[in-house]
Amino acid sequence: MAFSSGGGNDKVNATINIVPLVDVMLVLLIIFMVTAPLMAHKVQVDLPEANLDERPEGPPAPPLTVAVTDTGEIFLNDEPVTLQLLESTFSVEAQKTPQPPINIRGDATTKYRTIQDVVNVAQSQGLRKVGFIATIESR
Repeated sequence: MAFSSGGGNDKVNATINIVPLVDVMLVLLIIFMVTAPLMAHKVQVDLPEANLDERPEGPPAPPLTVAVTDTGEIFLNDEPVTLQLLESTFSVEAQKTPQPPINIRGDATTKYRTIQDVVNVAQSQGLRKVGFIATIESR
């Protein structure tokens, strides 16, 4: 509201100042004009439909823990294994429904190549959930 304080006329001017409203509306119009073309997808893709009726029954599978020491030794659930035995075990586990997640624990000084070999074996056998276990850095 605008008020007049001078000129001897003591009437109050009760009109609404619409200039700020027009400014805001113009800014919104410009924003919508810029963002509207970004909302349209130019490449049409036929997305697959999810079938939620076929859910796996039962509880989730317990995770498999793979530990790799700094010397390159590999342990599956605290049992020493070779890379070939790990590959055959992963092949069997990949056939299960639902697939168990693979948790990899690597020593801080383990060569990354050994960890990468374990991850590659898991992925080549068709296991989809491969994760890493770490500890929180102490200060």
